[in-house]
Amino acid sequence: MPLDVPPSRARLAAPAFCLPGPRDRLAVLGRTGSGKTHFAAWALSHGNWDKVPWVIIDYKFDPLIAQIPQLEELKVDAKIPKAAGLYVVHPTPSQTAEVEALLWRIWRKGRTGLWVDEGHILPDRGSLQALLSQGRSKAVPVIILSQRPVWLNRFVLSESGYFSVFAMNDKRDRQTIQSFLPGLDLEEKLPARYSYYYDVAGDRAFLMKPVPGRDDILNRFVERNPRHSRMRHI
Repeated sequence: MPLDVPPSRARLAAPAFCLPGPRDRLAVLGRTGSGKTHFAAWALSHGNWDKVPWVIIDYKFDPLIAQIPQLEELKVDAKIPKAAGLYVVHPTPSQTAEVEALLWRIWRKGRTGLWVDEGHILPDRGSLQALLSQGRSKAVPVIILSQRPVWLNRFVLSESGYFSVFAMNDKRDRQTIQSFLPGLDLEEKLPARYSYYYDVAGDRAFLMKPVPGRDDILNRFVERNPRHSRMRHI
């Protein structure tokens, strides 16, 4: 994955780049069409879903997510699966109680990944805060996407260990991000689908070129799918 590192930025550094691990939280923030869903799907393709179940909450029926091979559909009131793999739930924004209950089931089970598009729609009734603040001890990695950081539960930003920040239109959204990442200059216009990637623990920032395209991302899911691998050798 090529990286651009502008030498003029004091907080942008060139040490080793790493994606979040199996207990980490990643916030992917950017306006509609900025590239955040591709980045988040690329990050997920490198995740530990071949070892634990990952639940994807997809409010908008994203076409890239829908094309992931062997993606299994769950009802919003379903039990959390025990088997490793990728599972998708398509709640409506009005199903706040159902989604809240789903998040608590993930919290109780532990060892389950959570990927959420439109993260600002998630209910703010306690379960999300518990997952974000206790997720490391319960081995619950989290990836949350949003185009409106100003509407997000503050724990999404305060508890994330990694950030991917794309272009933002609204000044309030940029100010919200910069209150947590003051070293990044979000007023400067980024090239299309470029982003800042920030590692909180390492206090390191990277200016990233666009991630691989849809076909490369989907192929990675195929190659890493344990069921796909077994089928190839039958």
